[in-house]
Amino acid sequence: MSKQQEKSIGWTMPVLAAHVANDLEDGWCVNLGIGLPTLVADFIPEGKEIILHSENGLLGLGPKPAPGEEDMDLVNAGKEPITLEPGGSYFSQSESFAMIRGGHLDAAVLGAFQVSQYGDLASWKLPDKLLGRVGGAMDLTVGSKRVYLFMKHCTKTGEAKIVEKCEYPLTAKHCVDRIYTDLAIVDVTQNGLVVRQLAPGVTFDYVQERTAAPLKKGEAVTSEIESTGVQT
Repeated sequence: MSKQQEKSIGWTMPVLAAHVANDLEDGWCVNLGIGLPTLVADFIPEGKEIILHSENGLLGLGPKPAPGEEDMDLVNAGKEPITLEPGGSYFSQSESFAMIRGGHLDAAVLGAFQVSQYGDLASWKLPDKLLGRVGGAMDLTVGSKRVYLFMKHCTKTGEAKIVEKCEYPLTAKHCVDRIYTDLAIVDVTQNGLVVRQLAPGVTFDYVQERTAAPLKKGEAVTSEIESTGVQT
């Protein structure tokens, strides 16, 4: 299989964001981490009330603003312009972290450099880089009721990001509940990593070959899934 064919396999990031958004339950308060997780805000299903939280002091985030309508005084934790839903509010960072540490977030959707078969997360520093900041991730992983990862299945150079044991500095141990990648949705359970859903055209064996930890087939594993209605 050519590299070009490899790139065309699996879900696009917007489609994957729609899957994450569909799995969030009505009434949840959810933090979206910096980077890919911010896409989820654009795909909250109509009629579902999800209160989005940003650790720089915002509740009620909406989708990204239309081009030309950005307000750089209204940004998320990644300094990206956002919108605020009716009834949304902003407040001090200390109050924001009091919400996180107080256990008031139903879920956090974060990125990752590596995740282990036990749900250990490494998300803030690569060993060959001088810089790295853990930011609010250490609080979010411990304070949120659930931690979902939104990431590419492999690195740009093709290395597995789901591993038996993390080699990078840890953000937190045993904190991840579910992993969303362009190839599959994987649950972290007491019995190991269970593939819950496969992207269209992707086989279980294909995912296992690109995963450096043992996977198990879940009951709902299929090679075709219902359309999310999002353009790929």
